[in-house]
Amino acid sequence: MNFNSLSYIGFLLVNVLVYYLLPYRARAYQLLIASYFFYMCWNPTYALLMLLSTAVTYGCGLLVGGRVWNRRKLWLALSFVLNLAILFFFKYFNFLSDLIGQGLTLLGLSWSPPLLDVLLPVGISFYTFQALGYTVDVYRGDVQPERHFVHYALFVSFFPQLVAGPIERSGNMLRQIKEEHRFRPENLRDGALPVLWGLFKKVVLADNLAVLVNAVYNTPAARSGGEFVLATVAFAIQIYCDFSAYSDIARGSAKMLGFDLMENFRCPYFATSIQDFWRRWHISLSTWFRDYLYFPLGGSRKGKARRLLNLMIIFLVSGLWHGAALTFVVWGLLNGLYQVISILLRPVKEKILSLLHIGEKNPALHVFRILFTFFLTCLAWVLFRANSLTDAAAIFQSLLALPQTGFTVDLMLLNITVPTLWMLGICTVVLLTADYFITEWGLMAKINRFVSVRYAVYFLILAAILIFGSWGEGFAPQDFVYFQF
Repeated sequence: MNFNSLSYIGFLLVNVLVYYLLPYRARAYQLLIASYFFYMCWNPTYALLMLLSTAVTYGCGLLVGGRVWNRRKLWLALSFVLNLAILFFFKYFNFLSDLIGQGLTLLGLSWSPPLLDVLLPVGISFYTFQALGYTVDVYRGDVQPERHFVHYALFVSFFPQLVAGPIERSGNMLRQIKEEHRFRPENLRDGALPVLWGLFKKVVLADNLAVLVNAVYNTPAARSGGEFVLATVAFAIQIYCDFSAYSDIARGSAKMLGFDLMENFRCPYFATSIQDFWRRWHISLSTWFRDYLYFPLGGSRKGKARRLLNLMIIFLVSGLWHGAALTFVVWGLLNGLYQVISILLRPVKEKILSLLHIGEKNPALHVFRILFTFFLTCLAWVLFRANSLTDAAAIFQSLLALPQTGFTVDLMLLNITVPTLWMLGICTVVLLTADYFITEWGLMAKINRFVSVRYAVYFLILAAILIFGSWGEGFAPQDFVYFQF
């Protein structure tokens, strides 16, 4: 059941209605049933995996909090081992097996690695990390162990953010699950606009841009450097629209039920450095790695060398989290390398700016930093989107050859027309402008203050979806990109 489908809209509205009609004590049960139904629409069997992960972390949380046998670290380790073993089996076994086979082949040894014929459960990385974060929070004493199993199971499976986040913290969600959310018209009002805005991002921009991106990246041998530039910039916008759309719809859906989910994006393409980009992009995952891996590794407290090593470890793990492929590993390492180089060159940068008498708040410098950060991010996106390292190498080679080959693009071969390209360009400018004002000026709250303005915006967004969106007869709704993670 995709967010960008009429079935989900109907599912959401029915659950909002039933939720507020039910007495307080029955609501957690209703939402839990709805969440498992939502997940089972993809594969009923894999709901058992989520239930297993829930039971393991629930039990380990009680053991950790109860200091059973005075073995708190043992129960914490058990939670991590069991959950990561499930994640490894479904997501990484074939990758590691194939990698070992390739390594042995390079050494002149013949070995056919065993491969498992299993599908990756949707959202397994998201709910696994959310559940593991809970056990760490209990271990640290940040939250008390949850004794109500239904409340805890709902924390793991809450349907708006189950499949692709945001990865919520136990202290935020468990508290809200226990609260009585009375019906307030403003919750429906405040939730509707993010849902519509997310649908606009997904249906109008992400799904239309995917046509161009797929045409180029799925046949790299037949493409020019100019086409790779166009497709890579298009992919940068596509993946942002696709993923932030999911987060918008998730937050809007939760708000209709009275829940506040954490913000997951803050205008990432206005970032002035790679470090700033990762403070704005997929915030729930970035902060999860910071709090549950970077700080335990020592963070920046053990000297510069250890800090740089910790950063590389974090981004290596982040690459693996995103996918079981060498392209994701190298993508993660490249982002880590960006940060390492930035830290090492910071004194040089500050000295150059001082010699040139350029202040940190210089407007031209600010614009240059935004453009340069976007350029570096796009180079990394090549690895994220490429189907293999071989394809990525060919793409980089084509990009390096641009001065000799020139910037040539054949739109006919990209399955896109000039009017469509103009529409996407204009909608992208609208998107970036609106996102800036939403983030910096609280635009959605201002729109919702005035009934006439609110309904005018509803009309404009719905009109754009109906006129420019990828939907209708013969169109199969595109899964959100982060469903594969």
